[in-house]
Amino acid sequence: MAILNVLVLVCVLYVVLLFVVAFGADRAAAQGRGSWLRSPIVYTLSLSIYCTAWTFYGAVGFAARSGLEFVTIYLGPTLVMIGWWWTLRRLVRVGRSQRITSIADLISSRYGKSNLLAVLVTVLAVVGTTPYIALQLQSVTLSFAAFAETDLAATTLPDMQSTALWVAMGLALFTILFGTRNLDANERHHGVVMAIAMEAVVKLCALLAVGIFVVWGLAGGIEGTLARIEASAISRFEVSGGRWVGLTALSAAAFLCLPRMFQVMVVENEDEDHLRTAAWAFPAYLMLMSLFVVPIAAVGLDMMPEGANPDLFVLTLPLMDGRDGLAILSFLGGFSSATSMVIVAAIALSTMVSNHVVMPIWLHFSGGAAMVSGDVRNVALLARRLSIAGVVFLGYLYFRLSGGGTALAAIGLIAFVGVAQFLPALMGGLFWRGATRTGALLGLSVGATLWLYCLFLPSFGPSLLLPQGVFDNGLWGLAWLRPYALFGAEGMDPVLHALMWSMLLNALAFVLGSLLSFPQPLERLQGAQFVNVFDHSGTPGGWTGGMAQSEDLLIMSQRIMGAREAQALFARAAQRQGVAGYLPEPSPDFLQELERALSGSVGAATAHAMISQIVGGAAVSVEDLMAVADETAQIMEYSSQLEAKSQELARTARQLRQANEKLTQLSVQKDGFLSQISHELRTPMTSIRAFSEILRDTGDLTGEEQSKYASIIHDEAVRLTRLLDDLLDLSVLENGQVVLNTQTGLLSDLLDRAERAAGVNDSGLTVARDRASEAVELTSDLDRLAQVFINLIANARKYCDGTPPVLSIRASVVDGHVVVDFTDNGSGIPPEKQAVIFEKFSRIGETKAGGAGLGLAICREIMARLDGSVSYLPGQTGAAFRVSLPQARRMAAQ
Repeated sequence: MAILNVLVLVCVLYVVLLFVVAFGADRAAAQGRGSWLRSPIVYTLSLSIYCTAWTFYGAVGFAARSGLEFVTIYLGPTLVMIGWWWTLRRLVRVGRSQRITSIADLISSRYGKSNLLAVLVTVLAVVGTTPYIALQLQSVTLSFAAFAETDLAATTLPDMQSTALWVAMGLALFTILFGTRNLDANERHHGVVMAIAMEAVVKLCALLAVGIFVVWGLAGGIEGTLARIEASAISRFEVSGGRWVGLTALSAAAFLCLPRMFQVMVVENEDEDHLRTAAWAFPAYLMLMSLFVVPIAAVGLDMMPEGANPDLFVLTLPLMDGRDGLAILSFLGGFSSATSMVIVAAIALSTMVSNHVVMPIWLHFSGGAAMVSGDVRNVALLARRLSIAGVVFLGYLYFRLSGGGTALAAIGLIAFVGVAQFLPALMGGLFWRGATRTGALLGLSVGATLWLYCLFLPSFGPSLLLPQGVFDNGLWGLAWLRPYALFGAEGMDPVLHALMWSMLLNALAFVLGSLLSFPQPLERLQGAQFVNVFDHSGTPGGWTGGMAQSEDLLIMSQRIMGAREAQALFARAAQRQGVAGYLPEPSPDFLQELERALSGSVGAATAHAMISQIVGGAAVSVEDLMAVADETAQIMEYSSQLEAKSQELARTARQLRQANEKLTQLSVQKDGFLSQISHELRTPMTSIRAFSEILRDTGDLTGEEQSKYASIIHDEAVRLTRLLDDLLDLSVLENGQVVLNTQTGLLSDLLDRAERAAGVNDSGLTVARDRASEAVELTSDLDRLAQVFINLIANARKYCDGTPPVLSIRASVVDGHVVVDFTDNGSGIPPEKQAVIFEKFSRIGETKAGGAGLGLAICREIMARLDGSVSYLPGQTGAAFRVSLPQARRMAAQ
């Protein structure tokens, strides 16, 4: 068992290396140091996930059994990459604009975000991928068996079932660790992708090394190799044109529809331009992978004993010549091919199962619980992890039930035909706006049923799942329903037979179902978004938020996205709407943005359903209706357009009423200001005039009286000057004529200075501060910033009616911005006046002594010049203001 022990050790060390590579890539990406992870070369190498153990081992066996027929497996993807590059670009653009997480998500999203359709695609994908996973497990177990047969010290051969089980458990563990670290499926799995890229290099180098050894080490060079090929049965195989075209089309369809290919090609894509490199680099990779397939097959047929499994020639030829090191390298190549496929397929399928099966079931049974506080992230992550284990176990179960047949290519073709059933709905959704959900459901149902009946179930052998009588006499005794001779088509290859009938009737049902059914408005809008994706790359559909509560949306978003991500999303939306410090209005644009963000975590259909549960329904935007206006059924959607427009008008009317109320308040404030400013100017001028006349006309005034009257004149002049200075200062700030004096200092020193200048020490106001949080260094115009702080502290000193009055000042640093909150314990500002307190004609208190209402307006203009903001925080115990500015102001020309 020595060589087997070495093999196990090599496998363990190789898996450890994969762990290190994946962990390092994830860590580099998280720290922003992973620009190399986003290179087109890494993307191209990740596409090598197409080259599984089937292409590494099975291609040689395919060539030995069927000659050049194996080329079709490479030719299909090559034609897609070169000839259908624009289709791949359309797929990637749709995936990025719609935040697609899987092929089930894409098909579901295209057809009105139908979760029923997503479930059907998910089930078919799981069933269709199961034989492929079994193929990978079988290749690894056969490899171990090949090594065991050459070990003279071995007394017993390893049990294939237990070997497959251990391999399945190890692959499931690796996938769970590095494939479910993030809930957002749109976040790239950098660690997994980098591990796959490394495995792509390993399997290519291994296959080339074996090929070079066979040609120059065993066959005596190119001339000897060609002679062996000519003498072998490979040169005499004749491939019919129909079979050649059929298998080429099948491999092309599978390349587009395999869940693992969709995962790396669309979901993991960082840049559309990477497809330009992949369009030539990936066919070149396939060419290198197929370069030595025929020589290895021909030499193996010549040198290996009759009855030897040709799928294992890549291993057995080096072992026969005593090249154990090369054989181990070859084993690692096959092991890489198998593990990379299982890992990515499990990630893709677990996302589909979680988003389209588990989450909708949870949503259904939780009722209105989407609006209840909690956290569903753990539920979703657990669902994905269990799904990974379940998918890998199904592959192992298929391996056990099918008996582990020797022909790897046969198992691979079964899986190819299964996933190819997605093609009509996928291509129709991308290019035909008339395609409907009904057509897609009919087509997929018919195609999946025929594939199961004609190919998948018979693959288990007679009498296991299908009775022998069905094979001989057909279902219900009808000869034209025999699995391998459907509708009387006898003598055909089972794969081509199943492919022909399933794809033909799938496409026919899809077209007829689409023509005979009428799409829902959301389907048609999504159709316009998909078909014209390069013109309409925005978020699909529209929402009406009249019945939505922003608080409910925030609670629900926090459960899915996490508190930090959800709050950041809502804060950005509020900033764009001009309501910083509040929750954003649930406008159609914001609801579309929220749905797109949630779809990255739970899929488009589930995200749509969750928002619908709170909002109550989706509306149709006028722009998208114009995109489908040329279709004959426009009249049937006209009512939806009118509804959307009426709701838009109602919202606009509400906004106009609010604007009118604000203008009315401003008009009243302006009238009050003009009256107040006249009074404020007249009062000191009248005092100055009166007391100056007394000084001029009264000659018997004492020195004490003269000093008293002169002091009054001086104080009134200072008051008049201060008022005029405020007006001039505000005018300069509004016109952008201010020159800022940038300095660096501590926030604590600035607040000390403002506290003294505001006269806090001589008043009854108590200021509570956290000096530890104020140890922040600022680079800004500190004099202007102090002016803002002085005004806010002075306002609290004047207007806080708390007993006793207390002002709390708290500072923090958030994302490079310094945030200072001023909160008192008074009665605060009435809600009806909060919207206008920063206007230049507004006064905080009508009955208390104060200026003309210019202080907060000046504060607002100063903070705007400092690249910051000052805002009122509603919902606090008293009046609360927040000042926010960059910790280091940009040194731009003012």
